[in-house]
Amino acid sequence: MVSKTPIIAADAKGLERAARALEQGGLVAVPTETVYGLAARADRDDAVQSIYRAKGRPDNNPLIVHVACLDEAQSFAEFSPEAQTLAKQHWPGPLTLVLPRKAGAPLAHAVSAGLPTLALRVPAHPAMRALLKLCDFPLAAPSANRSGFISPTSAQHVAASLDGRIDLILDGGPCETGLESTIIAVRESGRQEILRPGAFFAEQSVAVTSAGIEAPGQLSRHYAPGKPVRLFAKVPADDEFMIGFGPIKGDCNLSEDGDLSQAAQQLYACLHLGALAGAARIAIAPIPETDIGVAINDRLRRAAR
Repeated sequence: MVSKTPIIAADAKGLERAARALEQGGLVAVPTETVYGLAARADRDDAVQSIYRAKGRPDNNPLIVHVACLDEAQSFAEFSPEAQTLAKQHWPGPLTLVLPRKAGAPLAHAVSAGLPTLALRVPAHPAMRALLKLCDFPLAAPSANRSGFISPTSAQHVAASLDGRIDLILDGGPCETGLESTIIAVRESGRQEILRPGAFFAEQSVAVTSAGIEAPGQLSRHYAPGKPVRLFAKVPADDEFMIGFGPIKGDCNLSEDGDLSQAAQQLYACLHLGALAGAARIAIAPIPETDIGVAINDRLRRAAR
């Protein structure tokens, strides 16, 4: 099958081409340390709306705005002392902060989905950081897949979901961490609430909340492979594609050594394999609810609903 969307290397030449496409309001899939993102300039309504159209994304689901540094982020949102501390300690990195949006912030209305808050991140991936330096505008960039389906951790995953719907795919190889960023809302009181567990291990003092949709990844059904998913499986049924972990064998294994970081990196790749397999269902071995296992299980529960 011939690809309709060009896939090019995330080298200097590719980054320049991507920056030109973004400047003109185009859509570019870009590698990050978490998952591949679908980027568009965040300061133009038409560009941001094209993200929603390409993904089939509900318009009440806000986007994460990616910026080059904390100083740039502070021009768009109100940073409390607690938020500044988190940003200084963990940016660049897989942490997204949800903060009060500044009045008059020069961003498209749709990035906030009508909310008074803004989700901001300074990514760590060298290609994404280089791209932000080439652009004199911030980038809105949710995961580069059709809404509700499995997130992409390779350029090929992006093409399988969005081929022909976007302008360009930058291939930076497989994503290092393989799970989306942790999203933390910092309230006016200074209270910190996890809206989505992710690749960043939040401190235990941070409260977990079940608030309404304030950030990506909070929909009850998400990351779905398009077929039934059975959790806590130790032996597959005849019609199941088995995803193993540790000593529990399978058609693919998240980590034979029981390494949760490796499991996170392999999670979406295994789910993609399961989605493409001839088996009618997917079974997944138990994953410990510790460290990044909390985020893995969050994704699995949403995929299984």
